[in-house]
Amino acid sequence: MENQMKLIDFIVFMALGVAAFAQEVQFDYDRGANFSAYRTYQWLDNKAVQVGDEIPDRYIKRAVDEQLSTKGLRRVESGGDLLVAYEAEITRESGFASIFGFTRIATSTIDIGKLVIGLSDPVTKQLIWQGTAFKAVYTTLDSGKNPDEAYRCLVKPLAKLFRNYPPGAGKQ
Repeated sequence: MENQMKLIDFIVFMALGVAAFAQEVQFDYDRGANFSAYRTYQWLDNKAVQVGDEIPDRYIKRAVDEQLSTKGLRRVESGGDLLVAYEAEITRESGFASIFGFTRIATSTIDIGKLVIGLSDPVTKQLIWQGTAFKAVYTTLDSGKNPDEAYRCLVKPLAKLFRNYPPGAGKQ
């Protein structure tokens, strides 16, 4: 019984550790861009949304809209100061954990997501800010999960990512 409790404690600890690493973000930007000049944005829908991806597409756009609105940007349907686009990718990873003193090995397969958000200047047609959230899109965007939980799992890494917009904002 004591060994089982240690195993359960270890699995809980590992699960919390995975959650801590679930929000890796990176960003880069054009050092010559005047970010204070951007007040509005519009979505650049340069590719059709695949059948079955409509709801995840709305989740992602809604989450990005919320983040940009907290930065003082207003969404418009045309004529925006910025063009916003995203790309999402989900891959499968297998993992295992062996526990010292036990003969059990736990294995699992998880879906890992990568979400790239790009902000471009429509006049110069240049990318001025790009952020990537790793492990941001899990099977939570799958129809089998609770929709509210799915959305929350997407919002957290995007909030962390957009702390870095505009550049220098994360240093405050």
